[in-house]
Order: sequence, then C-alpha cells, then structure tokens
Amino acid sequence: MKKVELLSPAGNFKALKGAIHAGADAVYLGGERYGARAYADNFTEEEIIQGIHLAHVFGRKIYLTVNTLVKEKELDFLYDFLLPFYEAGLDGVIVQDFGAFRFIKAHFPGLLLHASTQMTVTGWRGTEFLQKEGISRIVPARELSLNEIVEIKKRTGVETEAFIHGAMCYAYSGQCLFSSILGGRSGNRGRCAQPCRLPYHIGGNSGQKEPYPLSMRDMCTLEILPELIEAGIDSFKIEGRMKRPEYTAGVTAIYRKYIDKYYESCSYDPSDYDTCEGAASNGKYQIEKKDLERLNLLYIRSGTGQGYYHRHNGKDMLTLTSPAYTETDEKLLKDIRETYLDKQLSVAVNAKVTLEAGKCAELTLEGGGESVVQTGDMVQEAQNQPLSEEKVVSQIQKSGQSLLSIDSVEVYKPGEIFIPVGALNRLRREASEKLVMLLAEKNGQGTGKRSGAVPIAEGVEDAREEKTGGRRNGFLLHALVRTKEQLYAAIEQKIERIYLDYTLLADEKLELPKEKTAFYAVTPFVVRNRNEGFLEMICRAVLDGLISGVLIRNLESYAFFEHKLASRQMVLDAGLYLWNRESIRFWTGRVAEYYLPVECNAGEWKSLSIYDGGRYPVQSVQVYGRLPMMISANCIKKTSGVCEKDSGIVMMEDRYGTLFPVYHDCMSCYNVIYNSVPLSLHGMFQGKKRNMQNYRIDFTTENSKETSAVIRYFKGLAEGRSMEPVYSQYTTGHYKRGVE
Repeated sequence: MKKVELLSPAGNFKALKGAIHAGADAVYLGGERYGARAYADNFTEEEIIQGIHLAHVFGRKIYLTVNTLVKEKELDFLYDFLLPFYEAGLDGVIVQDFGAFRFIKAHFPGLLLHASTQMTVTGWRGTEFLQKEGISRIVPARELSLNEIVEIKKRTGVETEAFIHGAMCYAYSGQCLFSSILGGRSGNRGRCAQPCRLPYHIGGNSGQKEPYPLSMRDMCTLEILPELIEAGIDSFKIEGRMKRPEYTAGVTAIYRKYIDKYYESCSYDPSDYDTCEGAASNGKYQIEKKDLERLNLLYIRSGTGQGYYHRHNGKDMLTLTSPAYTETDEKLLKDIRETYLDKQLSVAVNAKVTLEAGKCAELTLEGGGESVVQTGDMVQEAQNQPLSEEKVVSQIQKSGQSLLSIDSVEVYKPGEIFIPVGALNRLRREASEKLVMLLAEKNGQGTGKRSGAVPIAEGVEDAREEKTGGRRNGFLLHALVRTKEQLYAAIEQKIERIYLDYTLLADEKLELPKEKTAFYAVTPFVVRNRNEGFLEMICRAVLDGLISGVLIRNLESYAFFEHKLASRQMVLDAGLYLWNRESIRFWTGRVAEYYLPVECNAGEWKSLSIYDGGRYPVQSVQVYGRLPMMISANCIKKTSGVCEKDSGIVMMEDRYGTLFPVYHDCMSCYNVIYNSVPLSLHGMFQGKKRNMQNYRIDFTTENSKETSAVIRYFKGLAEGRSMEPVYSQYTTGHYKRGVE
C-alpha cells in the first residue's frame, strides 16, 4: 500500500501555489468550463498548463474537474477544451456525466478518470461496474461509513478518495435539485445557491428554536486520521475551491503535519506502509490544541464534526442555530500569507561550476533527485581583471523567478580566468531550464500524446450498441405510486404500466391483479448495505413473473441487476442524468428505456430525440408529480426529536410559509424532500406533436380520489380534449427555461 495522498482544492493560481507550498501531494482545480464550482475564480487555459508544469516540477499532481452534467450542445467543445491539458501531462480528470466519461475515455487514452462524488457511488457493486468501464478512482458518497468504504476497497481494489475536511452537503451529492427547482441554479452545473443554509420549520411549528434543520456542520477529521489511513483510503480530500487561498494553504499545512506525524509515529518500511498498521491506538499520535483552534478559525461554520464515518445521521451533525462561518483571525491569515503564499516556491539545488582556461564553462546542477550538466562559452585566461570566485558564486546563485533555489556553489577554477558575466548568466539560465524540464518530465510533464482521434461529432459508434426495442406507434400513459390507495386507483383507471414503490412490493399482503396492466418495481433512491435486500426482493419478483421489470434510480441498483435481468426489463429514472448523446450511447444495450432529465428544457430534449428508438433506448418523460428535490441520509423527523421508525410524511415550512412534503423512508433510512407543488406538463398535449413514447404521472401525497382525478385528466388530454387542470397549483419546472 502506498502512502496516502493529500489532495487540496485551488480556486485560483495563488491557492494552487499555496497548496503546493503547504505540502499537498495533489491539487484539484477547475477550468472555465465543465466544473462544479461555477462561481470560483477558476483557471484559464494558460494557468492550468502553467499549473501542471509547476506541480510536476515539485513532484505533485493536478486533477481537473469536469464534474458537471454536460448538455448536448456543449459536448462538441470538450475535445478542444481538454486537448492542451492532456498534451501538457494532466494527471487525471474528475467526472460526473456518463457522456463526458465515455467521450474522454475514447479520445484521451491513458488519461486517468476519477468518478466524482456527484456520481453517488454508495457500494462495491457500483464501484466494480465503473472500474470495469475504465474508472481508476472513485470518490464515494460522503454519507458512507468507514466500514462501507473499507468493503469497497477490499472487494474491488480500486483507488478511493474521501473527504476529510470542509463543508458538507445535506443531500447525497448529485441527488439534489433544491437550488435548481426553486431558483434555476443547478448544483449539477456548479451553481448551487445553497437553500439548505436557510431557515425551515419542521411539522409547521413556526415556534421551534432550531430553524436550520438542513445545515450540516463542517467536517474536521484530524482526530481520526490514523483510522482513515489504516482503512486503506488512497487520497484524503479537502473541500473548498470557493474559499480563499489562505484557507487552502492553512488547512493543507495542518493536515500535512499530522499525516507525516502518523507515519513518524510507527516503524515502517517506506516501500510498504502496511507496516504502520496499529499506530492509531499506540498513543503516539496526539493532536495539539492550537492546531484544532487554527482550523476552527479558517472559514469553519459554528461547530465541526467527523462526518458520516461513524454515524448514519443525527441532530448534532447540524448547525441548527446558525449556518454562518465563524470569525476568521486576521493575524492567522497574515501568518499563512507570509509562510506559504508570499514566499517564492523553489526546489533546493546544489551547483558545481568548472571554469578552466581554454575549455568551455561547465555547470552541474543537482536537485529534486536529478542532475544536469550544461556547457557554455569558452573560458579565457585573464589579461587584466581575473574573475573572482565570489563573483562566480554570486552570478550562479541569482535565481530570479526560477523555480530553483541554488543553495550552494562549488567552484573549480584553476588559475586566473575570465568569462563575461553575461555568459555566466546564460549558463545558469540554460542549466536551470534544463533541470526544471527534467523534473517536470520525470513527474509526467507532456506525457499526453495526440491519439489521432477526432471530435466525437465525427466520431465512432460503440460496437456494443444494439437494437433495444424500437419506437412503437402511439404512446403509453404510466403511473408511479407510493401507497396502496394510489395503486388501486391506478388499476381502476386501467393504466397501462404501474411503477410500484419498493415498499409496496415488500408488503406481504399486496395482491396484484392478473390483467393487462404491467407492473414494474421502483428501487430505493439510494442503495447501501442495509437495504440491498430489497433489490433481491425485486429480482425474485421479476424472475417469478410477478412483475415485468424495474425502474432503476441509482448506479448500485443497475450493477446489481446487470447480469440478473435482461436489458428489456430495465428502465432508468431521470436521476441517472442522460443529458447528451454520449450518455445515451453509454447506456445503449444495457437498458430498454430511460427518463429524460428534469433540468433540461424542451429544446434540449428535442436535441436528443434523434437518439430515440431503433438501436437506442426509448425516451420517456415525467409529466406530473412532485419532483424529489433532495435525497438525504439525515432525517428531518429525527432532527425534530421524534424517530418512530415508521415511514411517512412530515411537512417542512420555509420563511415564506411554503410547505414542502418530506418523506422519511424508514425501511431504507433516508429522507426525500419534495417540491411544494407538482410538476405539470399538460401543455405538451395541447395541439402539439408528442415526441415521447411513454408519459409518466407520479403520485406522492395524493389520496385515492385525487389520484383518479389526475389520471382521468391526463387520459382526456391524450385523447385530444381541451381540459383545465384538476389541481390549482403546479409548476412547469424547467420545461421552458432549463438551467444555465
């Protein structure tokens, strides 16, 4: 096992230099496109290339974030965006979008791909699936316990990267549409407005003293670092690309200190860090109080915690009274600036210069584990003013803006000689450039070579693609139900396909009629060790013929069913985000149907319509129902002080009096926060050509009467009748506006 990597954030070039100076092994940063921090300063193309060079000179790595969902029209620019960084020797790319993943894999061979935490990887099955597809590292969901991460590592051997410090989201990363639905600023596009940091009251009780039930405490794991190291995590990630360079450098320096302290606290073979096992409990690893105090003064919200490593949820994981950052100490910031940000970053070098009359001057530089020899102009015998040794040392040590610091100079100068000062300067400059390039190349500079691949718009088709069913004439109306009364109402209204929430299928008293209706089970929103048994239940029901197929809501579920069910029996829900042609191609041959993403507008859906039917999966769309805005491991009900372990709905009220239904799923132990009003795309049926094949209406809080009325309404629209909605409040979501 190799030594753990310390991975730091950089929102600008100053933060990058500070991270390297403070001891980061690697730095992750974003360019002017495709990054999940749209409001960070971010890096220009020139700065990223310069940053790759800088990092490689010092033996560090640069990972680029391409961790947003990519629209169809943006895909064509990805090749030109990545090419200069690839050719410069970029060490890896962090991805969320399956289309971007497929694209990069095809056109940039050898470039390491890391699965972003935005992919919501929650188990070893999903990890193994991604690993087989070409992912070299995963950043699992931050909600996973340490034991779950250990299991992923043991079963797959894939590199794992886990957060150790910084801000925490209330929702599973990649499973939050709160900011998007309420304000059009999508977290999946790096523009989250953080509505989770606003006050809310639970159960409509406006007299509560705890108005911030969605605001997570920041993470600080300094005290459990030995445990995390011994768990086999490969990379420790600090959150914070939106924060100041002082934060990056200050936090990096403290974690660098204690990672090194851990390895120093035990005897080990440097080639095998497994020999450090047990150091977590030997008493030698101690935290200095002043370092914890320094961390708490560096842009930390009131109170910190250790995240989910040893707990699933809880009231004390939240900043219930205030989500604001604590006051930052200006003296501390000044100290960080002077130590890490303002000082010249350089490699220590030793020099030997040989100046012998009648021969070319020769300069040897040694540093960073490498050495170079550079020859210069001819050395002459001194006629009038011989060159002194002091002058030679002075000229050779002039580093200027070089990345080298020549600490010692050995001069071999037999006899009285002369060589112009300009020639010495040129000799030093050429030798320095040579050593800098050698160090950079040793660490990966310029390793990316053009593959001859062309942009994907002119590119190749996947040989795995096959026919998955094709488009039929007409269209079908489907319904998704959560309760028995909704189910029976849908059956009575003769819906062609009914999606059953997995909790219904778990009801031993459930009886499904043997008639024309096709029943599909819906997986939990999130699958982890504790609820994987529900996938077994669904699989048995399909194989026994009780139901026809499954609606898949997460990667872990797909990986579970991949070799157990036929592709025609699997449908992907919108939360798996097929935003572009390459993501559709990725899933072609794997599933029969998928739901279009709710954050795209009608025009963006239309741009994908040419990839519908035939060899591609059938496209379907949700036209009614409250959209799930957040899936969270934490529990609103538990935060309010009542945990009855009985699934149900509690209302959450914002500062304007708007009520949001929150479903606490106690069978799988997660919450779903739904929008206050249902989505309604009834306009799609009014005198316009219907491009989709399957239209789904979702039911959450509706009773039997309301369910029947909504179904009748959409059936009437489908038959061409002009009708007013049977509900007074609704939203058209992103159908017209989309997200930036």
